[in-house]
Amino acid sequence: MSNIIIAPSMLAADFANLQRDVEMVNASEADWFHIDVMDGHFVPNISYGMPVIQAIKKHATKPLDVHLMIEKPERYIEEFAKVGADIITVHYESTVHLHRTLTQIEDAGCKAGVVLNLTTPVSVLEDILPKCYMVLIMSINPGFGGQKFEEITYNKVKKLRKMIDEQGLDTHIEIDGGVTDKNAKKLMDAGATALVAGSYIFKSENPTETIKGMKKLLS
Repeated sequence: MSNIIIAPSMLAADFANLQRDVEMVNASEADWFHIDVMDGHFVPNISYGMPVIQAIKKHATKPLDVHLMIEKPERYIEEFAKVGADIITVHYESTVHLHRTLTQIEDAGCKAGVVLNLTTPVSVLEDILPKCYMVLIMSINPGFGGQKFEEITYNKVKKLRKMIDEQGLDTHIEIDGGVTDKNAKKLMDAGATALVAGSYIFKSENPTETIKGMKKLLS
């Protein structure tokens, strides 16, 4: 797919210069802002919440892809929608009534998606896929940026692509964790349509050129 989506992860941005980094993403060839929300319970880390998302939204000209790594995300869906989320993804492992939670996201005016932890099989999504705008596959253990990409991800992407195609859907497959120019093409070839990259982009010498290079590699 030539128009694969690139979503820089704002978790790796410089929070002392957040507006600058948001405007960099705006001006780049990136497609979405990826926003990781962590609660210190579902994952062993705490990131940021509504005020920071609201600040990003104030300057962002591209969609906000909000990834909720929190327990019982259904408690906060409406609030995240109000502060500017365009896409909200929740972990399969974090909510008991997944169908209800995805409906709640849709009712709040956002596109709904499901996230799978590294070792959660894609088969659990067979019945819920038609309700998913996107499935995000974690290619690391969630909770911290800068981790090494896990090779088992490729096979999971292939299995999920097969499921989506067999059901005649156009559900996006997004990959989050350790994505670089070394694995981006292989992920796309396996069936991914959206790639999250954090440290690889923001820690590079020229983030705008790094994004451009990824786009060129995947064209």
